[in-house]
Amino acid sequence: MALMAHRVTLIPGDGIGPELAEATRRVLDATGVAFEWEVVEAGEACIAEHGTPLPEYVLDSIRRNAIALKGPITTPVGEGFRSVNVTLRQALNLYANLRPARSIRGLETRYEDVDLVIVRENTEDLYAGIEHMVGPDAAESIKIITRAASERIARYAFDYAVANHRHKVTAVHKANIMKLSDGLFLESCRHVAAAYAGQIEFEDRIVDNMCMQLVQNPSQFDVLVLPNLYGDIVSDLCAGLVGGLGVAPGANIGMDSAVFEPVHGSAPKYAGQDRANPTAMILSGVLMLRHLGYVAVADGVETVIRDVIAEGATVTHDLGGTAGTREFADAIVRRLEAAPAVAASAE
Repeated sequence: MALMAHRVTLIPGDGIGPELAEATRRVLDATGVAFEWEVVEAGEACIAEHGTPLPEYVLDSIRRNAIALKGPITTPVGEGFRSVNVTLRQALNLYANLRPARSIRGLETRYEDVDLVIVRENTEDLYAGIEHMVGPDAAESIKIITRAASERIARYAFDYAVANHRHKVTAVHKANIMKLSDGLFLESCRHVAAAYAGQIEFEDRIVDNMCMQLVQNPSQFDVLVLPNLYGDIVSDLCAGLVGGLGVAPGANIGMDSAVFEPVHGSAPKYAGQDRANPTAMILSGVLMLRHLGYVAVADGVETVIRDVIAEGATVTHDLGGTAGTREFADAIVRRLEAAPAVAASAE
């Protein structure tokens, strides 16, 4: 009996996004898992017709399907429209941002065997966007930290650690200086950690010291839980430990829906050149497979991606090869299609 198809909102995005989205769709279709793709447009191209880079029909599609796969979308620096990513997370209450950082054999980096998971609170902190001018020459941003959101993201981090057989959660903060806001975040994490005592180890680090220690010895850490801004910065640092943003996947998880997307930007100057690296978006698709319950399938796809990169014969320019986006995806698809059916059912 045929399995029911998973209906997924596919947002190709801007710049290199459409090329990466097509490569990722082809890889996911090659797994044998049944997908029905509802393609909706968001980004700069939508502004002229809809007056916004994030039309309401995009949010409606995600609410209806509960799952979305999204390519990168351009965010102007210092002017223009607000980040589509931030708006999506807040509109859909996608409170947990999950960003794994794991070493890949074949990529030359300063470290081996890095295996970190960054859990970033996704809805408040300075990213709440409460800012205004204070006279003509000064601006003020208001940092919002609540107990409810802090305990919720801490609980997500500990539950993730338990479900994925991790051993330690580290809360990252600046409570030595911001004693009320970051102090509340740390207090909330400690409160949640008490319920997992004897099961998951807990510690905390001041964010600047954390960055230094990650560079010195990343292997001492496991799952990191952070407020929004620190999570954004530290997750990019962790991506740098394993080869850069080109191999950094991401997931935004809420109670009712989830959006999966690469961490990197839209790189508009490379759009349409068939040279962009689709690894981060394909790995985001792997996170989506796991979220849907296809754990063994996800592991199989990730293994194939890692094997292709380790061999180095069919990788993109940024990974040291000469392959284009399509050729890299072709190499992954061929291996998946040659393997026995892997998607008989969700585990």
